[in-house]
Amino acid sequence: MPNSQSRAMVLFSGGQDSATCLAWALDRYDYVETVGFDYGQRHNSELEAANRLAKIYDVKEHKIIQLGMGEFGGSALTDEGINVPTEKASGIPVTYVPARNTVFLSIALGWAEVLESKDIFIGVNAVDYSGYPDCRPEFISAFENLANLATKAGVEEGGFKIHTPLINLSKAEIIQKGNALKVDYSATVSCYQANNKGEACGKCESCRLRQQGFEKATIEDPTRYQRETSDGTKFHI
Repeated sequence: MPNSQSRAMVLFSGGQDSATCLAWALDRYDYVETVGFDYGQRHNSELEAANRLAKIYDVKEHKIIQLGMGEFGGSALTDEGINVPTEKASGIPVTYVPARNTVFLSIALGWAEVLESKDIFIGVNAVDYSGYPDCRPEFISAFENLANLATKAGVEEGGFKIHTPLINLSKAEIIQKGNALKVDYSATVSCYQANNKGEACGKCESCRLRQQGFEKATIEDPTRYQRETSDGTKFHI
């Protein structure tokens, strides 16, 4: 049950994990604001999903912040000259966006300080994930320390807590938790190269992890996939 007049900020992309994180926060707080980022990614389908879901969940306020991270590229998600891989590779993949979560959390922190919201949620995961360094517990702990050193609220008002309720869960456990919270996963978009209808490619690593999660959770996958052939056959992993 939510605490009286409690408030939280959720980083919300419109994907599977952030939607589960949002449902988690809404189940525990009276007021929830959400923030997403148009950072120069390949498509806006995920952001459109975030806008729709924010209205469905009736969050107090949802903002999309414009960023220019595509200006310097360096990632398959922001540079059209780098192909999104369809095979698993060793090491940190080319879909890693340099400093993305550092930038996202910094902006969310600024808005949260204005709103006097001390609880910030981010749906990072360090179990079934791509190996991004800014999804690890060590990064979250370091950023929380930074937040409480670098802000007036951190110095004078008790500080911030960065919540990562999904960080130690498998994709299957995340889906089971979201299912219990009645998350509509058919409305979420996780694919790195979704089309303008929000349909997933079924081939990228994000799609593979998502599909494997539904299989292991023994829950039917509601993801809308792009058609591979004219007869309507879906991509399968």
